Amino acid sequence: MRIDRRGLLNTGAVAFAFAGLARSVEAQTTETYVNEVEGYGPLVRDPNGLLDLPAGFTYQIISQSGDTMDDGLFVPGQPDGMACFPLEGARVALVRNHELRGRSALHRNLGPGGLHEERLGMVDAGKAFGTYKNGRPLPGGCTTVIYDLATHQTVSERLTLIGTSTNCCGGPTPWGSWLSCEETDETPATADVAQAHGWVFEVPATATGPVDPVPLKAMGRFDHEAVCVDPRSGIVYLTEDQNDGLFYRFIPNTPGRLAEGGKLQAMALHGRPGADTRNQDQRAWNVGDWVEIDWIDMEDVEAPAGDLRQRGHAAGAALVARGEGIWWGDNEAYLTATSGGPIRRGQVLRLQPNLDGGPDRLQLFVESTDEKTVNMADNITIAPWGHLVLCEDNYSDRIRNHLKGVTPEGKIYTIGRNVFHGNAEFAGACFSPDGEVLFVNIMYPGMTLAIRGPWTSVRT
Repeated sequence: MRIDRRGLLNTGAVAFAFAGLARSVEAQTTETYVNEVEGYGPLVRDPNGLLDLPAGFTYQIISQSGDTMDDGLFVPGQPDGMACFPLEGARVALVRNHELRGRSALHRNLGPGGLHEERLGMVDAGKAFGTYKNGRPLPGGCTTVIYDLATHQTVSERLTLIGTSTNCCGGPTPWGSWLSCEETDETPATADVAQAHGWVFEVPATATGPVDPVPLKAMGRFDHEAVCVDPRSGIVYLTEDQNDGLFYRFIPNTPGRLAEGGKLQAMALHGRPGADTRNQDQRAWNVGDWVEIDWIDMEDVEAPAGDLRQRGHAAGAALVARGEGIWWGDNEAYLTATSGGPIRRGQVLRLQPNLDGGPDRLQLFVESTDEKTVNMADNITIAPWGHLVLCEDNYSDRIRNHLKGVTPEGKIYTIGRNVFHGNAEFAGACFSPDGEVLFVNIMYPGMTLAIRGPWTSVRT
């Protein structure tokens, strides 16, 4: 059963249509948040106990984990990174990751085959990249949702990548595909899997079924989080979700044809080999500071020992505190470092590549000094009017997860608050091509939402 906000309000949604899942709204009345600018004003309590938004904003649930898709499979759980692609007319494709771990028995039950994998036989086994040691496909991968912006209706949902593990985030390409990243380095020696994982896969936005799962091995094997592509050069920038992680770039042999290989490099601060950008135990730089950066060639990028970042750091690459979301803007990229800063509640870094022969630059754009202002931002996107949107990923009994906006001056305001039981992370934020809809996932209980409102009325 699919339900939208209007349906919820009209029915009262006694059980919230989640098969008996409990909900708790107690935190709504006890928690505060801090805005540095007014933004859209205070949040209004959602009577349905899911998502608090400012006055004038509404949400619609367009997909729920456990629903049956048009291919007969179930919508998998753990929806994470996502991007929106224009199709014909008013339709868009939302290509969506599902962060289902190969080593987790629980995640196996949340896969497209269902609680007992009863529908897994409907999947073409030849389209699965990886399997368990018993030959059953791994549950991770992607689904694609076709949504009509004019009618506000979900048109179809289908599985488009299967047999991968821990598909956390990724990123859209300028040529109309989604790069899905495995945030894991599982091997048959460390987990019940038959293949090594930790790769990037490409899924065209127009895919109508599982794609041939080609691991882009030249982009390295590590705990991938997200990617973005510079449309001017075709260079791909990649984050790594480890507290001692690195920041990478991939220079393709042929721009737009990533499977043909290329060169993987790691970021270093110019004149400061092995520098630490994290500001956790000692302060290396301040908000607003710019540094020039170099790029170090990486060797043995398929890393069978899972030691790529350690070798890169030993060669002079800079440390980044859990690089997660990254998004391409106006000739620059913004990325989150989820555990950076003195209170380990996150940083936002700003990268400006220089295509004229000069050095690239990196700025410390935002750093949290108060968890009520920014609390472990993970996925990120850039609104059509130039503001950042941050998805918080903090599993806490005290502080709820929020959607936060960031002005071009680095000032924070609040867009939304998860008040559903479990306080799961927001993920996959992305805007429709017309800028009217913000799509976002809530990982538990597994929903994709369409948020509408007076976006351009933000007050700074």
